[in-house]
Amino acid sequence: MAHSKIRIATASPSTQSTTSETLSQIAHLARRAASNHVDILLLPEAYIGGYPRGTNFGCVMGSRSAEGRDEYLRYFQAAVDLGDIVGEGGAGGLEKWVRRELVGDEIQGRVQEGDKGDKVKNKRGDGTREELERIARETGVFLVTGCIEKAGGSLYCSAVYVCPKMGMIGKRRKVMPTAIERLVWAQGSPATLRAVSTVIRGVRINLAAAICWENYMPMLRQSLYSQNINLYLAPTADGRDTWLPLMRTVAIEGRCFVVTSNMCVRKDGGKQQAKTNGGPTLAQQQQEQQQQTGTSAVADPSPYSRSDSHSRPKHIRRQSIFDEDGNEIVLPCCNDQGVVEVEAEAGIHDEAVSTTTAKTSLSSATTPAASAPAPALAPKPDNNGKTFKCPVIDRSTGAKTEEEFVSRGGSAIVSPFGDVLAGPQWEDDEGIIWADVDFEDCIRGRLDLDTAGSYSRNDTFKLKVEGLDLSPLPYQ
Repeated sequence: MAHSKIRIATASPSTQSTTSETLSQIAHLARRAASNHVDILLLPEAYIGGYPRGTNFGCVMGSRSAEGRDEYLRYFQAAVDLGDIVGEGGAGGLEKWVRRELVGDEIQGRVQEGDKGDKVKNKRGDGTREELERIARETGVFLVTGCIEKAGGSLYCSAVYVCPKMGMIGKRRKVMPTAIERLVWAQGSPATLRAVSTVIRGVRINLAAAICWENYMPMLRQSLYSQNINLYLAPTADGRDTWLPLMRTVAIEGRCFVVTSNMCVRKDGGKQQAKTNGGPTLAQQQQEQQQQTGTSAVADPSPYSRSDSHSRPKHIRRQSIFDEDGNEIVLPCCNDQGVVEVEAEAGIHDEAVSTTTAKTSLSSATTPAASAPAPALAPKPDNNGKTFKCPVIDRSTGAKTEEEFVSRGGSAIVSPFGDVLAGPQWEDDEGIIWADVDFEDCIRGRLDLDTAGSYSRNDTFKLKVEGLDLSPLPYQ
């Protein structure tokens, strides 16, 4: 009997101005994903809490400014408290945290008038964990998202795995922040590299995340392959041209599906325009959701999110595909009115635009523009490479303009053979891209390459990770 295909997806949204707004946006994205039958959705590194791109927190070698300390205070206040501890080497509580068995998860209630002093659950954290679990449970979408987590007096760049049925089943803490990230993010323990496993429609999926430039650490990658993963997740803040080739290498090397997600951030903080097909706007939908469910538990402002104070014209998105020789072809994808529909809204299924499949990308696209690929419109670095000027088209006038991006995104999905199945998703902070995949392709790929098995020569090359069990997870 043929295995059921699983729909894996990613997006490139940017952090909102408050944590509660970001959580509301996650709920909105999850509902849209669910309406398009997505099973697993990956969101970017530091998506909750924000990526402090461009700041130095007032630090130079040998000196820290008062203004920089205030900036760090604001960043710390914007981080989320998931109810975890620091743990040995930054490991947190690991399985005890997952099972809510940390000291203090149950406390004796204070004896007050009319209080019998029964044991009550201590609500560790600020409610973010419970909110993410609620979103996954109500939408049925398995969520993986990056966040900035505070524990003790330190911050960690983390990623959480949120199962619709079991809640949070694991959490990563980045083991090696890059460059100036080390100024504000503590090192997480390699013990958090433990993969997690879930079953969707009879298909076992073993998944693990490597955050941003952890993907340049060969032994870290090998520690994930050794656990027999078939879904490799790479939330990132890297939108360079070199990132997608790395993801294709990882997919081939590990014979696993790879999903990467990076934020698309506009320099002017342009207000997001939802494709509503005559329905309410994104902000209206989020406000309605908040009224239905109550205010989110966290409302700390994030100074590293985009401002919603300026509107922007709608513009045509670009979609890229790769031919069999690895050449990128950029396609304008318009509907009959000349307006791009990156992905369908609830109740409208438009797979031809939202997804592509390896080696059939050119024939599977059904838009008129697909038969006549346009040349790529390359972004131009500006302001010493800190922003990118990208060509856009005003939907109302058709005029060509340029818009500046601090981060262009680039989220993508890659097969175990290195084929790009969806993306890269450039200059698009609204859409969701996905691919329907057969996880048995991972086994087919290991006919000739099993990096953690027959190809590893583990009789000679030894890998040991302190605190991490490298035993392979089961196939079934």
